[in-house]
Amino acid sequence: MPHTPLLPMTRRSLLGGVAATSALVMLHPFAARAQANQAHLRIMETTDIHVHVLPYDYYGDKPNDTMGLARTASIIDAIRAEAGNSMLIDNGDFLQGNPMGDYIAYERGMKEGDRHPIIQAMNVLGYDAGTLGNHEFNYGLDFMFKVLGSAGFPYVCANLTKGMLASDPKQDELFFKPYVILEKQIRDGSGATSPVKVGIIGFVPPQIMVWDAKHLEGKAQTRDIVDAAKAWVPVMKEEGADIVVALSHSGIDGSGMSERMENASLYLAGVEGIDAVFTGHQHLVFPGPKDFEGIAGADAAKGTLMGKPAVMAGFWGSHMGLIDLLLEKDGNIWKIVDFTTEARPIYHRDENRKVIADVEDKPEVTAAVKEEHEATLAYVRRPVGKTSAPLYSYFALVADDPSVQIVSNAQTWYIKEMLKDGPYKDYPVLSAAAPFKAGGRGGAEYYTDVPAGDIAIKNVADLYLYPNTVQAVLITGEQVRNWLEMSAGMFNQVEPGAKDVPLLNAGFPSYNYDVIDGVTYQIDLSQPARFDKDGQLVNPDAHRIVDLQFEGKPIDPAQKFVVATNNYRAGGGGKFPDIAGDKVIFVAPDTNRDVIVRYIVEQGTINPSADANWSFKPMAGTTAIFESGPKGRTYVADIKGAKIEDAGDGAEGFARFRLVL
Repeated sequence: MPHTPLLPMTRRSLLGGVAATSALVMLHPFAARAQANQAHLRIMETTDIHVHVLPYDYYGDKPNDTMGLARTASIIDAIRAEAGNSMLIDNGDFLQGNPMGDYIAYERGMKEGDRHPIIQAMNVLGYDAGTLGNHEFNYGLDFMFKVLGSAGFPYVCANLTKGMLASDPKQDELFFKPYVILEKQIRDGSGATSPVKVGIIGFVPPQIMVWDAKHLEGKAQTRDIVDAAKAWVPVMKEEGADIVVALSHSGIDGSGMSERMENASLYLAGVEGIDAVFTGHQHLVFPGPKDFEGIAGADAAKGTLMGKPAVMAGFWGSHMGLIDLLLEKDGNIWKIVDFTTEARPIYHRDENRKVIADVEDKPEVTAAVKEEHEATLAYVRRPVGKTSAPLYSYFALVADDPSVQIVSNAQTWYIKEMLKDGPYKDYPVLSAAAPFKAGGRGGAEYYTDVPAGDIAIKNVADLYLYPNTVQAVLITGEQVRNWLEMSAGMFNQVEPGAKDVPLLNAGFPSYNYDVIDGVTYQIDLSQPARFDKDGQLVNPDAHRIVDLQFEGKPIDPAQKFVVATNNYRAGGGGKFPDIAGDKVIFVAPDTNRDVIVRYIVEQGTINPSADANWSFKPMAGTTAIFESGPKGRTYVADIKGAKIEDAGDGAEGFARFRLVL
């Protein structure tokens, strides 16, 4: 398919005049220059909405200008006005992912005839088609089908079967139509209208059979994405599709094609007959300057996969994905002669990194979910479980801590469940978690503080600030030790016998201070840090981590361990030695926050009391000083594994505390 632009153009030039208002509309060059036998077709994508209908963070219980279908929707009219002809599709993961989704699934329920708020919002916007993402299955098949029953547009999925796979993909018994061919009247450059047949085929990650085995085992099966496409796309062409568009709820991975690949969109684009690919699942942006550069076959500047137009529109409504096609009529058949791609954001950041909204809410969408929004607010503010001990982070950097403990408990519970039937089921599971709200530049109030008793969903934001997803790595006992050695860079070296010396390394961020649960250990502050902030070995003879044990015995340096963590750390974030993507054995479809909520709901009453699995090695006659929030004085007597004393007031509202080593 040739790519010969009609005229020079940049994506930036397309943005002018339509960010917040349609008062000034700039026609796309294809629409402005189309001839009598040419037509401009714009296909718009939303993906990974995750029930974020409104620009509201329910965990934080506050507005958030970086998200919301209501925001994305507000630019749809202007985006349509730029085009000669347009279509709107959704690429999946719309049904689960925030407390509104959980409220509907766990609290209100779905009776026959009920409308889910995400479907209400989507119906307002006039979607032409959609496909499924992996999160559509989180609440079970019955719930999903009740939700989809009120959608005003078709859903397609070519690789989800009822029961076992057939020997020929075309003989699979599918839950959904594998594709639809939509006949759309389009206006050409002369103003004349004629039909174009747009074939839309959809795909879901095959890994749903692992991620949601409890809902799908014995009821469904999944086929490899590329295999399903190779079977069905020729059928679509035989049935007269002028253009074949793939809705791929699957990311972009250039590591080489493999069977039942999770992120298969690059290789899907290589299937003969597919003309354009809408992708998602990874919560990234394509085209764009940073997420997919350097992948063979993917042009992150032009927005192509295997030479074909492709787009990934972020997540939670952060972007609208656009593929613009210049069509030319050849007899009675429309063909693509040119294209452009764009992921258009709903916000930007100013020079101080402050979020600036580029659009307002679309009132019709806001009105469609007003009742459910208010009910969700009541839901997140209401207790969903209990904690038998207070959750606080005032001393998370100097002693084993309940706010970190609950995160590790939830991660361990989740990863054991996810791996119980797979090849890693017999490996011991450890968990790495760090304190996020630990003062510092956040100020003297920037700490988790949830009293014992009722715990609400919104309290989870106090426990886990970031929208990370759970991942697991497989590493050796020696690599566990080095992980902890890197974490121990949080502390300054302390000379034995020193009095009231500064304890904390001000340049070391608290989110890199990982505590690993499932092992026991001490930190010897008399030693210098083994690694620098970039994970480089700077003191080969130093070993701050001493008495490291697993199940009461010295850890075996060669033994393999599964460590539950987040996508940031598993992907190399923090530059921890030997911890990078090549160690990842499990990529979860769930955020760490969602896992904590599920854990609380499952347990009913959680016990976050720290188990004191780590401490400082005693140094007689030695003390060190650190700062924390003054409210921490309430909990000093409860700290296990460390002797802490009140040392008076600190600067800027902080309190000073003394660690007696």
